[in-house]
Amino acid sequence: MINKKLPQIWYGGDYNPEQWDHPAIWEEDIRYFKEAGINVATLNVFSWALNQPDEETYDFSRLEMHMNRLYDHGIYTCLATSTAAHPAWMARKYPDVLRVDFQGRQRRFGGRHNSCPNSPTYRHYAGKMAGALGSHFKDHPGLLMWHVSNEYGGYCYCDNCAAGFRKWLKQSYHSIDRLNKLWNTRFWGHTFYSWEEIVVPNALSEEGEGNVSVFQGISLDYRRFQSDSLLECYQLEHTVLKTFTPDLQITTNLMGTYSELDYFKWGKAMDVVSWDSYPALDTPVSLTAMTHDLMRGLKDGKPFMLMEQTPSQQNWQSYNALKRPGVMRLWSYQALAHGADTVLFFQLRRSIGACEKFHGAVIEHAGHNETRVFRETEQVGRELQQLEDKLIGARITSRVAIVYDWENRWALDLSSGPTVSLDYVKEVHSYYRAFYRLNIPVDFISVEADLTGYDLVVAPVLYMVKTGHAKRIERFVENGGTFVSTFFSGIVNEHDLVTLGGYPGELRSLFGIWVEETDALDPAQFNHIVMSKQWGKLSGHYQCNLLFDLIHSEGAEVLATYGSDFYAGSPVVTRNTFGKGSAIYVGSSGDQAFTDGLIETVCNERGIVSLLPTPDGVEVTERTKAGESFLFVLNHRSEQVALTLIDQYNNLLTNEELAGEVTLEPHGVLLLKACL
Repeated sequence: MINKKLPQIWYGGDYNPEQWDHPAIWEEDIRYFKEAGINVATLNVFSWALNQPDEETYDFSRLEMHMNRLYDHGIYTCLATSTAAHPAWMARKYPDVLRVDFQGRQRRFGGRHNSCPNSPTYRHYAGKMAGALGSHFKDHPGLLMWHVSNEYGGYCYCDNCAAGFRKWLKQSYHSIDRLNKLWNTRFWGHTFYSWEEIVVPNALSEEGEGNVSVFQGISLDYRRFQSDSLLECYQLEHTVLKTFTPDLQITTNLMGTYSELDYFKWGKAMDVVSWDSYPALDTPVSLTAMTHDLMRGLKDGKPFMLMEQTPSQQNWQSYNALKRPGVMRLWSYQALAHGADTVLFFQLRRSIGACEKFHGAVIEHAGHNETRVFRETEQVGRELQQLEDKLIGARITSRVAIVYDWENRWALDLSSGPTVSLDYVKEVHSYYRAFYRLNIPVDFISVEADLTGYDLVVAPVLYMVKTGHAKRIERFVENGGTFVSTFFSGIVNEHDLVTLGGYPGELRSLFGIWVEETDALDPAQFNHIVMSKQWGKLSGHYQCNLLFDLIHSEGAEVLATYGSDFYAGSPVVTRNTFGKGSAIYVGSSGDQAFTDGLIETVCNERGIVSLLPTPDGVEVTERTKAGESFLFVLNHRSEQVALTLIDQYNNLLTNEELAGEVTLEPHGVLLLKACL
């Protein structure tokens, strides 16, 4: 439970009353919020300039007025620190707060996320703002939790960052000789004799647009440094706020598979993980489900917060389609189904100007409650109120884990070869989607995670094998686990240095194979995975593309071979017995039919079964709490479907008992609790 003051699912979202400086509108907002069942409003996300008109003056009177008005009507506040956009006076007087972009140009005031994370000025005033807010509001009865900054992201390449980077490198490598060795600086005459010789990798030095780097060692470390620098800014405010409110939870909103920050590292520093979910109309629902699971995995499966979603449409995509009737409700329950304890929106009232004036809101520009969006919002609010605290804190248990590593992704993106078309998230999603189709729950874990308790671990494209990870995988398999990995794995260590002796490096004995070469073709060119014999759900042949490992077996069983080209007949899928378990290697990017068949076969062998067999497009998840099970059944199809319930259940959304064959309406939701 995030805060005992509000022991139910939090429902609400970002509210910016300062944009409508009119008491009549504020009163109208309260009335509509109450109608919709809204119990939480996030305030003060971008109000730094209003709260601090100059260096010494802090004026929270307006903010306090809004918090008081909300609390008087039973609505609590998630209070943001406003430090996501510094005031214009700060940029004018202290230009060191302004970022320098990838091209080496210093920004001017404007936009947001415009502060250098290594600016002493920015850190000083951000810390002071957190302290002023903490001191002023620490005893406010409506204060529910703290929200630091907003959607951290973006890199800076200024002189402060360059100095900070060199300091970070000293702490990481201790000596310039060790750095030269681990960066392989003898390549292209990069040997450094002084820390001061190291410059930031941007368009003026080592990198080009689109993650093109001629020197991966420095580029990889700069991403680590920038992620750490932004995290330090969060931790600075976190530490200050804890001195005033030690018992309040503190968060910041993450962005799913966002590439620039190592969210597993961030998760450790956050009291509760929150994230902003903005799928497009054509985003696969399995990818949204995967991202929810990834966010849940950042804190070892603890419930997370859905901090933002739109009630209707975004404004920043190329084509900002409306959520079709029922979809907002459906996607809200999908977040709950994967471990969220909140359903929050951006935004509660639609802005009248600037770039977010066409971003959806609970209260639209029409300014009243006679809209489709409001009626749907009201329905969800009513349902969540009747659930009370039943779901709060409920967990998801899984026998399956997928390894996800942001640093591995950075290294793959920065690699010069073998293909520009390798998409780490896409490859991970292909395997996740196979479990999703079967309604088998999945945990996402970091490379540091303990694998005990899992039966099956999948690590697609494990290009980077960090110190100790191979040994953890080996122990897992030796003790009876099944491990699955794919092409282009085991290639480098955490410094992006190739592990010599043959691919897949430290994983070679585990897989019982040796990869001699890796072919890379245009993604439109295909080979085939030809099964040597039927193996579970797999038989015949399947398409594969992108990369093609040329494999020699060193004791592994060959399950499939390539169908064409000069390596026709050579292994592409192998399985090796290692201790009590087995390790499966897939040497190319198979089509979805192959991946689905592989995962279903392995799950059948391990006795990992579906929560509930359903037609395609119907998702099932389960959360448990105090021995009680809550089954979510979500129809992502635009037509009704029939399915068969194995046991007798109570639908908590309608309080009716269901058993046997039931019909689920288009975009319909069931929330089932087993009848005793």
